[in-house]
Amino acid sequence: MTSPYHHGSLAVQTRVGVRELADHVGRSIGPGIRPVAAAFLELQPMLVIGAADEEGRVWSSLLTGRPGFVRATGPRSVSVAGGVADGDPLSAALARDGTPVGTIALDPRTRRRMRLGGTARPSPGGLAIEAERVFSNCPKYLQKRELYEPASAFAAAARRHGVRLTPAQTGFVRAADTFFIATVAPGHGADASHRGGNPGFVTVASPTELSWPDYAGNAMFLTLGNLEADAHAGLLFLDWTTGTTLQLTGTARAVFDDEGRTVRFTVDRVVETEGANPLRWSAPAYSPANPPVSV
Repeated sequence: MTSPYHHGSLAVQTRVGVRELADHVGRSIGPGIRPVAAAFLELQPMLVIGAADEEGRVWSSLLTGRPGFVRATGPRSVSVAGGVADGDPLSAALARDGTPVGTIALDPRTRRRMRLGGTARPSPGGLAIEAERVFSNCPKYLQKRELYEPASAFAAAARRHGVRLTPAQTGFVRAADTFFIATVAPGHGADASHRGGNPGFVTVASPTELSWPDYAGNAMFLTLGNLEADAHAGLLFLDWTTGTTLQLTGTARAVFDDEGRTVRFTVDRVVETEGANPLRWSAPAYSPANPPVSV
C-alpha cells in the first residue's frame, strides 16, 4: 500500500515517535468521497480553501453560500458555487486550471470537520475540485457554535492591506479561539486545517510574529509535515459575530522542546476585510479538550 504521507510528514512522525500510529490513522485517507461525506458537504454554509498564489505566497480563504453550494458531483469531484470573492488573494490562482488546493469543511454546530485536497479549475458556476485526499477529523479543539440567520444587509467593505498587524488586529488574534491554516508541499499538493483552543492560545510577540502550541492531534502531522517541505503558510481568522476576516500569509516553523511543540509564524502580508462573511454565529461553547492557557 502506498503511504499517504510525504517525506516531511514522515520525518515529523518519526521525530515524535508516532510512525506506527500514523500508519494506522492514515488508512482513513482516500481519494473517494463516500456518501456520508457527500451528505455532510451539502449541509455546509462555508468552506475554507488554501492554496499558493502566483508569487508562491500561501493563503487561506473563506467561501460561503446556502447549503448545497458545495456538493459532490462524483466519487472524486466536488463543485463549489460562486468561488472566492473578487480581489481575494487567491482569486488569480483559482482562475487557472490545475491549482493544488486544500479545503476543510468545518461545522461548529455539530463539531464535525472534513478535509479534502486535490486540484481546482474554474467552472461556469464557480470552482470544480478533483479530489485526491479525503478524510474526516475528530472534534478535538473545535468550539461549538449555533448558526443565526445570515446578515440581512450583506456587503463586504474595502479590504485593508498591510505588512504587519495593527493594534486592533493584534487584539483580534489574541482573542481568537479558532483559526485555519493552509500549507503546501511541492509535488504533494496543498492542505487546509483547523487550529483551536481557549482564547489566548495564539500569542502575538510583535506585529510580525505569532506563535501557538501544537496540541496533540491525529498523529498524521500533515501541516507540520508540509512546513518541513515548504515554510510558506496562510492563516485565516474569523470574527464569528461581525463577519470580518483576517488573512495572514508568511512563513512558519515548528520548534520542538521537552515541553512539546510550538509553531512560530512570521507575517509577510495582512488582508483584513470587514463584512466578508455573511454568516453570523453564536458565542462558543469551548471544547472540553482545550488545554488551559497560561496567562
